[in-house]
Amino acid sequence: MSKDKQNQEIGLEEIGMSLDDVVRRGARQVIQQAIEAELAQLLEQYGNVKTLHGQRAVVRNGYLPEREVLTGAGAVAVKVPKVRDRSGSGVKFNSAIVPPYVRKSPRVSAALPWLYLKGVSTGDMSEALGVLLGEDAKGLSANVVSRLKAQWADEQVLRTAVF
Repeated sequence: MSKDKQNQEIGLEEIGMSLDDVVRRGARQVIQQAIEAELAQLLEQYGNVKTLHGQRAVVRNGYLPEREVLTGAGAVAVKVPKVRDRSGSGVKFNSAIVPPYVRKSPRVSAALPWLYLKGVSTGDMSEALGVLLGEDAKGLSANVVSRLKAQWADEQVLRTAVF
């Protein structure tokens, strides 16, 4: 058994890592496994679809570029697989866990209004999120928070008008 394999089994590679790093690593593994399970379900669903040459019509085709998703555990790098539809019927894989273009988990997005309601100003919000989520809380600048505040105000006006 190789030294690297032994370290992985025993968990020695986690020694010296911070708790947050271990949590992010575990979150990445769980998210990746869930995405792979979604893909397996899609491939099974189209498993009996064949091309004229008898090959499977829907097959794996590598991965999209890795991207970071801001979660409650901090920024987690995610690789979403791609599929190829040889039949031309337009089958495409979109993960329900990490949909296209998603950069923040719904939990993080839900925390922003809470911070706003608690009186954290626009300038202080990025600092508060930095404390909560670490240095990986990128993309949550004062401009983004101001835009979100305007969106929330519009939503509040709509809710008030409905009632």
